[in-house]
Amino acid sequence: MNIRHITLRRIPRWLPAFCFFTGLMPFPSSVAVEPPAPCGAVPTEQQVKWLRMEWYAFVHFGINTFTGREWGYGDEEPALFNPSDFDPESAVKIFKKAGMTGMIYTAKHHDGFCLWPTKSTTHNVTKSPWMKGKGDVVKGFAAACKKEGIKFGAYLSPWDRNNAAYGRPGYLKVYEKQIRELLTNYGPIFEMWFDGANGGDGYYGGTREKRNIGNADEYYNFERLVKLIRSIQPDCIVWGAAQHGDVKWGGSEKGFVKYPCWNVINLDTPDEKWISLEADTTINKAGWFWHPGQQSSVKSPEQLMQVYYDSVGRGANLILNLAMDRSGKLDAADVAALNALASMRRKLLSQDFALGAEASASEVRGNDDAFRAANATDGNIETYWCPENKTTKDCWLEIKLPKEATFDVVRLREQIRLGQRVKSFRLEAFLGGTWQIIDKGGMTIGNQVLRKLEEPVTTDRVRLVITDSRACPCISEFSLLRHPDPVAVDEALPQGDASEEIATPLPRDKWTSKMPGGAKAWDGDDSSFWQGKGNKLIVNLGEEISFSGFTYLPKQNGNFNGMTDRYRFEVSSDGKKWEEITSGEFPNIRANPILQTVTFGRKVKARFFRFIGTSALEGKGASAAELNLLK
Repeated sequence: MNIRHITLRRIPRWLPAFCFFTGLMPFPSSVAVEPPAPCGAVPTEQQVKWLRMEWYAFVHFGINTFTGREWGYGDEEPALFNPSDFDPESAVKIFKKAGMTGMIYTAKHHDGFCLWPTKSTTHNVTKSPWMKGKGDVVKGFAAACKKEGIKFGAYLSPWDRNNAAYGRPGYLKVYEKQIRELLTNYGPIFEMWFDGANGGDGYYGGTREKRNIGNADEYYNFERLVKLIRSIQPDCIVWGAAQHGDVKWGGSEKGFVKYPCWNVINLDTPDEKWISLEADTTINKAGWFWHPGQQSSVKSPEQLMQVYYDSVGRGANLILNLAMDRSGKLDAADVAALNALASMRRKLLSQDFALGAEASASEVRGNDDAFRAANATDGNIETYWCPENKTTKDCWLEIKLPKEATFDVVRLREQIRLGQRVKSFRLEAFLGGTWQIIDKGGMTIGNQVLRKLEEPVTTDRVRLVITDSRACPCISEFSLLRHPDPVAVDEALPQGDASEEIATPLPRDKWTSKMPGGAKAWDGDDSSFWQGKGNKLIVNLGEEISFSGFTYLPKQNGNFNGMTDRYRFEVSSDGKKWEEITSGEFPNIRANPILQTVTFGRKVKARFFRFIGTSALEGKGASAAELNLLK
């Protein structure tokens, strides 16, 4: 037999990639063009599946819900936790309807109160009156997620301001036991979330002292904890854990990651490692936990859509927080905002003008259909266009639409199983008989980018030009979308106890202060601020009035110097004799500089108040963008 006369059918275009990913080669490798080799670090299959989830819910619900705090001190009585109508199923249905792919629940926050019947500590939900001590919040959410077909994850704070052993070697056994319980008693956990807050003031079994742990990685032995998680649930994604895990913080609690977003660390070094990014933020400006009166602080659909662009649209995942109220339900205003965001997101993704469009390229790897240009417009993110190995610059992919279309968002993806490769690119459109640049700022693609153009473009020909790449580019998607019009949010009344008093701000037109720049603390302009040479601001209210709390908005200019994180609040009738009303902390204010609300639990009558910063970030002093009193 003469092998030159053997006729072979063309191998399906998906087969080389399939063989590469599975390790199977049913035909001799010389028959087909081999796929490109991976470039640098590549994600695990678990990381790929996690990135495909895109966005999911964060749920903060615990002792802080009933105290009004963001960070509990650890001395809270378990009897405080007593929701009147805990309804995890309705919450999970809301998440699923919005298109969210999962949720992560704060099973234990820094206060140390465990919302499941743990055997690791007595400071848990069995000591609360809720369901006569037989309740299990974690079980409720896990079961609801399973029923609705979305994924369930758990947040477990490493810092524990209640536990007497925290900061000592004995606490590690407690924490490890909590991890084991969550991973063995509640079914699949898609993500285990370790917070970065570690050490400081706390109750610690009644010592009421400050405990520092030094190097968190060494104290918790995160490498060991990650191995423990892998041994119990190999598919569980680990957030944080000093980069021993799979995912790291996006760097802001405002819901964005910086661009360019590289899902690798130690880029272009022998220690390169794939670690994806996750952006986190709240749907409500009031905080992570629910607070009375927060309905007026919900973010607009347009703001939330920008968060989506600045997180998912930059190659990260988004975890969006909705807090439960004291009844055990989601706040109606938050739900309305979520539904509006979901509507805008669905409209954005509902029509891809490039889907199925004719495509061409500057070159195709081995002239093989397995790597053809049309793979970028076939709606399958696993197939991809790829040029030859040597081509890493000045190559292009062009799509030709059946007719002109108007678009202003371009979505691009790389085949991340082969690594994040593209370093820079630009977008061009054929306008008025010539190719014109419509976006020249693309610096990487990776998992995906959503490039929102400055203005809509109408054309039938668009080109992606790769100007630099670490290796030959592998482009799996090239889509043309249209940014949706804003969606109106229906007015919604708050859920929960109708008798709950909603705190409202008082007028400030009669306020005065003898301190330089003091009026900037109540001028209604969030961008201006008072920053004193000392640490206190005295305000004359102009008349004696009654109030029951105050709000504090920290500086919004990104400068932490003098940003107050601990305070004392005093009042006076004559400006001479002062009475301390309350003192405390504004926790997590560096990462989350949002409006802080402090309620007194009683009414106070005074003509003067004195705001004192007992501690400030980056040194001494005090500052405020806005101060107000609450009725």
